[in-house]
Amino acid sequence: MLKVTNLSAGYGDIIAIRDFSFSVEPGQIHAFVGANGAGKSSTLMCLMGLVEQKSGSIQMDTKDISNEQIEGRITAGLAIVPEGRRIFPDLSVRENLMVGGHIVPTSVMIAGIEMVYEFFPRLSERQTQAAGSLSGGEQQMLALGRALISQPKILIVDELSLGLMPIIVDECYEVLKKLKSEGIGILLVEQNTERALSVADNVSALEAGNLFWSGTSAQARANKSLTERLMGVT
Repeated sequence: MLKVTNLSAGYGDIIAIRDFSFSVEPGQIHAFVGANGAGKSSTLMCLMGLVEQKSGSIQMDTKDISNEQIEGRITAGLAIVPEGRRIFPDLSVRENLMVGGHIVPTSVMIAGIEMVYEFFPRLSERQTQAAGSLSGGEQQMLALGRALISQPKILIVDELSLGLMPIIVDECYEVLKKLKSEGIGILLVEQNTERALSVADNVSALEAGNLFWSGTSAQARANKSLTERLMGVT
């Protein structure tokens, strides 16, 4: 569904990721792990057209979207839950969700909002409340819900658990598992390496902009030298 080949990306003369190839299939979770500055988030932002792509290709369902603007990438089936949530604090919960559906038909948007309320009943209870007054966990639920309104084929999630209470993290991960079971592919960057390995099907380990290991999550967990290198990474 998503196939990335020899991707290099960066900021001006600075290369953040070099010759990185990976794929995400329907109903599969692919996790990026590695230290801060490894190039994980830069890769995600490049997929959405927010960081300059230097070379390589990005394909969705065999269509090359490397030159598409962000709207075209969303239409192709990508959506992102950005690090730091980036909600609109002065808008209500429902208005934030409507922003996530601005490029889809109204009927699809309304159905998506109702789906999000089923996933996160607390958002339904607070739908007229200003998003900035929500707790950190509720804001993360809102950011996740907003990304789902466009009904993506691939959901990109950057640092889901950062700064959240464990009970909220568990609730968000239950939603990811449900989405996976419904055939949505998930590309996950997670500061908690152990948690990432526990849910991912495949893993790419990055260091200083380079891929240094890739394989299944089971292979990663069985590789003691790899897990020792990764554990404790934030």
